[in-house]
Amino acid sequence: MKQEELADCLQIICRHKLKSGLKKKFQCVFEGISKAGNPTLLNQIYTELYITEGGTGEVNEEHEVRQIETASRKQDRAETSIRQEDIFKAPPGRDQAIRTVMTKGVAGIGKTVLTQKFTLDWAEDKANQDIEFTFPFTFRELNVLKEKKFSLVELVHLFFTETKEAAMCSFDHFQVVFIFDGLDECRLPLDFHNTEVLTDPTESTSVDVLLTNLIRGKLLPSARLWITTRPAAANQILPQCVDMVTEVRGFIDPQKEEYFRKRFRHEEQASRIISHIKTSRSLHIMCHIPVFCWITATVLEEVLKTREGGELPKTLTEMYIHFLVVQCKLKKVKYDGGAESDPHWSPETRKMIESLGKVAFEQLQKGNLIFYESDLTECGIDIRAASVYSGVFTQIFKEETGLYKDKVFCFVHLSVQEFLAALHVRLTFIDPGVILKPEERYWPYWLGNKFYECAVDEALQSPHGHLDLFLRFLMGLSLQTNQTLLRGLVAQTGSSSETNQKTVQYIKTKISENVSPEKSINLFHCLNELNDGSLVEEIQQSLRSGRLSTDKLSPAQWSALVFILLSSEKDLDVFDLKKYSASEEALLRLLPVVKASNKVLLSDCNLSDRSCEALSSVLSSQSSSLRDLDLSNNNLQDSGVKLLSAGLESPGCRLRGLRFVLSRVQSCEALSSVLSSQSSSLRDLDLSNNNLQDSGVKLLSVGLKSPHCELETLSLSGCLLSEEGCSSLASALSSNPSHLRELDLSYNHPGDSGVKLLSAGLEDPDWRLDTLRVDHGGPQTLRPGPRKYVCELELDTNTIHRNLKLSDNKRKVTRVAEYQSYPDHPDRFNNCPQLLCRNGLTGRCYWEVEWRGLVYISVSYRGIRRKGYSDDCLFEYNDHSWTLMCSKGGYSVCHNYRRTSLSSSSSVSNRVAVYVDCPAGSLSFYRVSSDSLIHLHTFNTTFTEPLYPGFFVGSRSSVSLRKLY
Repeated sequence: MKQEELADCLQIICRHKLKSGLKKKFQCVFEGISKAGNPTLLNQIYTELYITEGGTGEVNEEHEVRQIETASRKQDRAETSIRQEDIFKAPPGRDQAIRTVMTKGVAGIGKTVLTQKFTLDWAEDKANQDIEFTFPFTFRELNVLKEKKFSLVELVHLFFTETKEAAMCSFDHFQVVFIFDGLDECRLPLDFHNTEVLTDPTESTSVDVLLTNLIRGKLLPSARLWITTRPAAANQILPQCVDMVTEVRGFIDPQKEEYFRKRFRHEEQASRIISHIKTSRSLHIMCHIPVFCWITATVLEEVLKTREGGELPKTLTEMYIHFLVVQCKLKKVKYDGGAESDPHWSPETRKMIESLGKVAFEQLQKGNLIFYESDLTECGIDIRAASVYSGVFTQIFKEETGLYKDKVFCFVHLSVQEFLAALHVRLTFIDPGVILKPEERYWPYWLGNKFYECAVDEALQSPHGHLDLFLRFLMGLSLQTNQTLLRGLVAQTGSSSETNQKTVQYIKTKISENVSPEKSINLFHCLNELNDGSLVEEIQQSLRSGRLSTDKLSPAQWSALVFILLSSEKDLDVFDLKKYSASEEALLRLLPVVKASNKVLLSDCNLSDRSCEALSSVLSSQSSSLRDLDLSNNNLQDSGVKLLSAGLESPGCRLRGLRFVLSRVQSCEALSSVLSSQSSSLRDLDLSNNNLQDSGVKLLSVGLKSPHCELETLSLSGCLLSEEGCSSLASALSSNPSHLRELDLSYNHPGDSGVKLLSAGLEDPDWRLDTLRVDHGGPQTLRPGPRKYVCELELDTNTIHRNLKLSDNKRKVTRVAEYQSYPDHPDRFNNCPQLLCRNGLTGRCYWEVEWRGLVYISVSYRGIRRKGYSDDCLFEYNDHSWTLMCSKGGYSVCHNYRRTSLSSSSSVSNRVAVYVDCPAGSLSFYRVSSDSLIHLHTFNTTFTEPLYPGFFVGSRSSVSLRKLY
């Protein structure tokens, strides 16, 4: 046999042996733990995880429970999801091959199982058969090689002996995938700036140098890499070394139900458990994490078995106490030979729990989730004792053995470690009679009655909320009911109730001090653990009754409103600020809700530059869910747009839709920069009814021309464009024709040549443009502001009440005492001093009126009742009319019984303008002062019929239609 044929044969045998070994290694898993209980076939229990494409490799240092809460609000959003077998496939529209994928996800979310399933599918010939070799590593295993030297070939030989047996010394000619699981557990000094360059896979060096060169692509550039990590460690690798970032979101709601129905075959039991979890928002959110589903199932199965008809745990602390009790019962029966009825807190068990709590607390302070022998020695725990604990408390503390029999320990999940850390503090620093050693008097724990207050302060000062969950557990452990569950382990304190009340009041005080929204939300979770929901219930009652007055809310009540909105079971798909208060203060108070929402409506909310700056910060945030933002009808001007643009250009911004209708924007320089930005995700931009003119559109066209611009819909309706502006647009689209599908240039004056230029694009196969609107054009559209939409109204004499007198060529109406001799007509108002115009409006229209006395200026559907003086007749008291009420005392708007006062008499003008955009569902009122329009109010709704202008005229009052142009 020739040498080449022999090599091919060995390679085939090697691959077959490698697949067999990996199948054996990964076909079975242990839920939640590594070596306890009976193994389960991975293919039987694997539930598809929700993996999304996108995000950045930037670090997210927020507590992972915060990140889970954020993810729980995104589950119904339209995001690109990826199956694990397609992890290296380039997404649509991306031609560049993907070499390195980084997958982020919080602890316990399923990253390791994901890589195991990928490897198993490959080994079983089910997927990715273009890959010739898959080499899965974990950083836990690589850490113990820190002081040793290998070449890449030697490292592969060490872990995968099949390759050594086949004498494989090069992987350049093979399709190879390296999997590195658990970057967050890496203790190797990965230095991407100062590490020597290495290109030879047979040259020996330290493991960190090998990895750094492999990740940078200097070593084996043909290989593909998959790295998994918790979010806080993502920045250990340079962004330019990663081709695609994905995120594991864990279980979405249907998958949670699927998990529990698989676990509990009895339909009634499964339904009861699912229903119970849904009643507790904190439990439901945590069930995004597969490991927490397992913990919950373990607890609820035991509680239902031993407490028929009893109450199930509702808070996180109750759940974890029961989990600990279940494990201690298991130890007592399985390892101690005791009976289930025996006390489960034996001296030996108590000592073990105390030791585990100490490890949990001290390693938590250092930020460690995995522990080697040296870490345990520092805590005063013998390695042999640790092995005993992991063998007994198999579902709490686990042990893994590496190639060199080095032992690695960890808790089954970060939340278990935080619970045991809180329990350690409760046992060590609060129990009566405990004498502290000098070295134990750290952190402001030993402060008697001030203990919990100091713990709250410490958590509030902790960066990124690293002590959030720890604090929740600490509060929960202070409850008498929870101490009863731990009787025999935790000594009960007599003044618990009084102390708890003081703690509750202290937390409420902190909430009222304007702490950050994230910290405020965690304080509400702490109140929940303390069974106090008074602040939340107060706001919920106001919301239910419709009596919530945001003008009178205290800072604590604002925080409660934020907590309620974020904790609601309803997905925050659309958030309309006007439902609460159309004000800048409300926006700034409710920014966390804006950040968590998919679509945010802020039109006509009196926003300024301050709001734009705050929104820019939201757009820049990695955890923002915001995809669609409406800022129409705010006096933002160019300065506001410039401030917002900083966020729009941020790599973390994922905004796709942006509306600036009637926002007094003129220059498009900042927006042009956004469109040119490589990170821009904008697909829909509406700048209608701004005085951009040709000069502004020329600036915008620079951005449209950029290859980075992928805008699909652009609306420039009513923006004072002429042929020159159309020429700039046509030029830009010729340079970048592949994305824009819709262009709205209605209510502009493009002229024949402008229309011809752009219409040619509809026929051009290179252009994607398929919709071009140029209707309602003409020179009159070059008037600035809404006045370009002037329409000539005519009063309908068949509707006018007999106490209203016409004059001034039927343009003026005056209320008089004498009946006018109008003929009978079924359309006439017979009791209400009102009238309608003949014109049924369906497009964009603008008109002005002069008034004196008391006048209602309205638009109404034609079907408004004419007979009698009932609510169905009066413009202000029904759902088919919209009204501005004018008097010397000021202005009010009214619709369907809801009246809102707008301004004082000092700003009253006897001229009022009305602008309606029927298709957009927008109706705006302005006062006219020296020919300037001062915005009063905008109704945003959906008009289902043509609108008819109308007027109510009070005693000794008059109203007239102004002649314009």
